[in-house]
Parts: sequence; structure tokens; C-alpha cells
Amino acid sequence: MTPVVRLVMVGPFGLRPKGTMAARALPLARELARRGHQVTLVLPPWSWPQDSGRVWEDEGVRVLNVVLPRAPGPLFHLQLTRRLLDAVLAQRHDVVHCFKPKAYSGFVQAALWARRWRGRLVLDEDDWEGWGGWNDLEPYPWLAKQVFAWQEGWGLRHADVVTVASRALETLVLGHGVPRERVVYLPNGGPTDAPAGDRARGRARWGLPPDAPVVLLYTRFFEYKMDRLLEVFQAIHAARPDTRFLVVGNGLYGEEKDLLARTAAHAGLRAAIVYAGWPGDDALPDIFAASDLALYLLDDTLVNRAKSPAKQLQLLAAGVPVVADAVGQATVYVGGNEVGGVLVRPETPVAMADAAVALLNNQERRATLARQARAWVQQHYAWPRLAERLEQVYLGQTPTDSLP
Repeated sequence: MTPVVRLVMVGPFGLRPKGTMAARALPLARELARRGHQVTLVLPPWSWPQDSGRVWEDEGVRVLNVVLPRAPGPLFHLQLTRRLLDAVLAQRHDVVHCFKPKAYSGFVQAALWARRWRGRLVLDEDDWEGWGGWNDLEPYPWLAKQVFAWQEGWGLRHADVVTVASRALETLVLGHGVPRERVVYLPNGGPTDAPAGDRARGRARWGLPPDAPVVLLYTRFFEYKMDRLLEVFQAIHAARPDTRFLVVGNGLYGEEKDLLARTAAHAGLRAAIVYAGWPGDDALPDIFAASDLALYLLDDTLVNRAKSPAKQLQLLAAGVPVVADAVGQATVYVGGNEVGGVLVRPETPVAMADAAVALLNNQERRATLARQARAWVQQHYAWPRLAERLEQVYLGQTPTDSLP
């Protein structure tokens, strides 16, 4: 019989609007709770103040949001860190799993290590946060960037185990001197039980013709240059003028406004773009069902090589064939040998457009890729399998299975 693990997962922010805790930690926590473990998420909800002080249960997982302080400036950060640490220590736990080495979760890890806490201390790395990573993308103050870079390096070296969400992160962490036996590959999982969408309903909602080819861009925009996206759209539209481009998602820095503004001068192309914004998770099944294929653009940067693209997994799990740049984990998620999607050389708009047009012209190939994509995610990236792998980590065991 597997021993019960009393587990606390600590976040650097709340469940909304940022994605890591809701899209990675919570699905793992739910599956671990189903396996009989006692799981609490402890969160500092500065990113969603409406949750300040709220506690609830989510499919067997206790979600505890600490009360946000009212203190100004640096005192806010100090008090919030203290409240987060107190909430963690108040739990009866065997394992603390800190998600991301930066900011509040990084401070909690450092405090537990300094107190010589005797439980198992696990750190999760799902992005590269320091120099060359998110430090270069986010407009953080200079001092904050210095702190985050230090936290990442220190945190990796002062955890009993580091879970990494991509093969590129695995290489980076090993390169920082973390012993091989303390690094565990734990990619993101796909929603293998998501409800099926309705193609006709999805097309009707977004004003898409019933018989037109529909190319989906499910995106946050910041992973690639806008010029390249426009070149891909233009090349596809030139080859298949009947194509509609369904764009779903909001930009990190308002990139969607740039897209719409720059296509305004191209009347034919602009008319072919349907911008849906962010309609919510409930709308995604119909959006996926309405689409014939999806584009997944990634410039060949350290941030993109290190990331574990959850959106790509959602597409594959829903059976949407993906044409993706062969960058980092995106290559792994289509099986390396194009199971469920087509890979193209990074940052080559013509190659991506040609691959997309070839798929639009081959319905049988799309159907085959759709079946393969669903099966591939179910076989390798189902959350229950990944939770079982994580359970072995918590119990001090080496995971017995292998993942792509």
C-alpha cells in the first residue's frame, strides 16, 4: 500500500490570471488527491486580489489564499512572504513543492531551507526565469531582475529534487551543477477528458462559413515576431483565398491590436481574420472542433526552447493537427517524428505556410494526424500518469517509467 503523502504546493501568485498554478500545479494536485494524498495549495493572490483570504476545496484539494497585506512598498512583500510561510508551516506536511524559484515561492523555499526544515523540499521549474529568460521579457525593475536571477540559481542548488517541465530545462538545470539524480523530468499534461466540441456551433458562433478551411492561432503572441506571423497568413491566404484565420487569445503586451492594425491595409487578408479574443475555457472545445488545423509559432529563443507549451498540448489532446516550429518542447510534444502534427524549420514563414496549405488540401492526412495526436497525449501526457511519476518523487523513489 502506498503511504499517504501530506503535501503543500506553494505558488508565486494566485490561480488567476497567470497560468502556472491553474494549468500545472492544480491538475497534478487533483490527481494526487484522487490517489489518496492530502494536498493543499498555498497561494499569495496578489495577481487576483478578489481571492484574498479565500479557502475552498477543489476536487479534494484544499486551496488556501493568504490574506493580502495593506502595507505599502517593501513592507507589503515582507508581510506577504511571512504570511505565506506561516500558512505553509501551519500545515501538517511531509513535502513542500515550490512552483517557480522566483519571488514569493522562492522566498518560502529559502526560509524553509534556513530553518533546516526536515521534510522533502521540491522545486518546480516550468520556465527559465533569469537572464536570457523571463528577465529579458518582463519590464521588471533592475533590482527585481537581480533578485530573480539569484533566486533561480540558489533555488536549483538547494532543493532535494527539481522537477522540470521540458527537456531544455533539464539540460539547463544540470548545467547549473544540480546532480542528475536530483533532476526529474515532469512535462505538462494534456486534458484527456475534455468535452468534445461541436463544429457547426463553433463556426456559427464566430461567423465562419460552414465549408471554408479554418486555420486556428491559439496564442499569447509574444513567442514570435509579428512580421513572421503576417508572412505566414499572407502566404496561406494567397494559396487558399477561402481560408479563414481564427485568432484566439490576448497578447502579453497588446500584440493583438498590432495584428489587427497591420492587416487593415490588406483588405482581403483582414476580412479573412476572425479575432475572438479570450472567450474562456468553456468555448475552447467548439473552437477546436471548428478548426481544421492550428499554427504554433515559436522563435528560436531560450525562453521558447525552455517552455512547456500547454496550449500545444491542448490542441493535440483535442485532435487539432498542429503545424509547429521545431523549437524545444514543441518538437517533443508532436513525437519528434510528426505524430499529431508537422514540424518546420524555425522562423521560415514559407515552410510553415506550405505545410499548412498541404494539410488543408489533404483531409485524410488531417484525420490521421488528429487520431494520432489524441492517442499520443493519452499515452504519454495524461495527468494521472504524470501524477504517479510525481508521487514516486515525493516518496523518495526514482520514477520507473520513461517519457519522451
